[in-house]
Amino acid sequence: MTDRERAREMLARVKTRGDAKRVGTEIDRLDDRNLRLALVEEGRARGAELPDEAVGWPGKRLVRRALARDGEAQVRRNPIAVDESFACGHCGREVPPGGRTARNHCPFCLYSLHVDVVPGDRAADCGGLLAPVGASFAHDTWTLVHRCERCGAERRVRALLDVDVPDDMTALREVAARG
Repeated sequence: MTDRERAREMLARVKTRGDAKRVGTEIDRLDDRNLRLALVEEGRARGAELPDEAVGWPGKRLVRRALARDGEAQVRRNPIAVDESFACGHCGREVPPGGRTARNHCPFCLYSLHVDVVPGDRAADCGGLLAPVGASFAHDTWTLVHRCERCGAERRVRALLDVDVPDDMTALREVAARG
């Protein structure tokens, strides 16, 4: 088996971040410069931007870059929630912080804004209003269903009933009856 074939086989084994770490550790352990050169060549063939000095990088970084996953490692998947007040984009009322958790919808009209991809990341480009289109009660928890009026995306969020300014139960029941 050629070094290029070994490099392809190693990259094909990577499905998760854990796999990337294991394969990277294996590359470091083997300490084979020809294999590292083959990984750089294979990465470039796959469209990854790899400089010549990538041959000396730690194995995990080399694998991520060869798979064009280096930027993926920088994406936060569990953003820190910021609990702050805001003005509702639908009814205009001032919405206080949730208290125990970050509030992401108005407790008065139950509307929200389409600003997140992952809750709290503020990475959505849409910015449309998320209208409450459904609600359900299960396992002692109310869940709201929002649909974006601009792009049609749907989100599910927990209703906040145990905070200083809880969600309006009348509005919640009305949404549940509609949806």
